[in-house]
Amino acid sequence: MNKKRIWMLAAILTILCGTMTVMTACRDANAQDEDPVQQVVSTELIRTSQSWDGEELPDYFEGRPELVAMKYVFPVGQKLGWHHHPVMNYGILVQGELTIIGQDGKEKVVHEGEAVVEMVGTIHHGENRGLKPVILYMFYLSQEGLPLAVQHPEIPLE
Repeated sequence: MNKKRIWMLAAILTILCGTMTVMTACRDANAQDEDPVQQVVSTELIRTSQSWDGEELPDYFEGRPELVAMKYVFPVGQKLGWHHHPVMNYGILVQGELTIIGQDGKEKVVHEGEAVVEMVGTIHHGENRGLKPVILYMFYLSQEGLPLAVQHPEIPLE
């Protein structure tokens, strides 16, 4: 083989090796980003003193708090009856799409991955108008003996 061909092969091998090294480094960097053991990432989902309809939240109760965490699963097409919450609560929708409707007709659509702060003392209901079941985690700031929600069966769902 002549010297020109050897140099050309060496150049091609160098480029290929460099490309493979970069590709390997990128793959390793992506693997670290995907591996939750490598790093902790915190993302603030919501910080507010208002419910989803823009109303100010009430002051905290006096006395010992009771914190409650709930998981709700809404099948497709399911409607939750009219109700109100006597306590503050907020949550994260982890699957699906939930529509919350106030008695005044205001609506809020909560999408997968979003946080929502519920109304306090205001009558509303929720519906799954989406294509898959809704999974919703809610967190209540309550006190012992208080209900998380008060149902209003006297108000018919449409």
